[in-house]
Amino acid sequence: MPFPFSALVFDLDGTLIDSAPDMTRVLNRTLAAFDRSALTEAQVRTMIGDGSAMLVRQAFAATGDALDDATVQPVLRHYLDRYFEDEEASALYPGVTDTLTALAERGVRLGLCTNKPERISRKLLDALGLAHLFVAVAGGDTLPVKKPDGRHLGWVLERLGRDGQAPARAAMIGDNGNDVKAARAVGVPVVAMSYGYPRMPVEELGADVILDHFADLPAALERLALG
Repeated sequence: MPFPFSALVFDLDGTLIDSAPDMTRVLNRTLAAFDRSALTEAQVRTMIGDGSAMLVRQAFAATGDALDDATVQPVLRHYLDRYFEDEEASALYPGVTDTLTALAERGVRLGLCTNKPERISRKLLDALGLAHLFVAVAGGDTLPVKKPDGRHLGWVLERLGRDGQAPARAAMIGDNGNDVKAARAVGVPVVAMSYGYPRMPVEELGADVILDHFADLPAALERLALG
């Protein structure tokens, strides 16, 4: 029996990988280099989801004077360079590899739509053995816009289509409000993972489905397709 969705687009941080420990480690290196105090992982978790530039801005605002458009650039470059050079790969959430592999084997085309920079996102996918599963990848710097702008997700969906046609049926899988807003903007259903970094009660995100375990995704999507 064919799977009811021909394309699925995933967020990265808080959906496929638990990157908060890595981001905290790298961010604190940057804070130290600019004579700022360290942040806890709990603090950093509340800052994830809007891209690296916003993360750096929030971290500096929390540890002293805020950064303006001019002063943020050298700090951002330092953070991105240290992140790309970091040798410790983020941890996959349980069930991610097996579930994505099973979906791809059923003919589902997989895409990634994340506000994390594309270069770092691709490095992580490769390090975690997932790169071959994704047909299209869009990072937060791939386009002039990023989530919650629907054009970010729309760009990925266009590339998941076949023969110039958009996917017959697609869905977004994420963990926070940016994912839900982007999905609503392009008119596709959205699944929220409860274990990520929602920054608000996950029940208030407005997702069509909320899941506690990634491995439950295929069955949940089949139920969603039945209405």
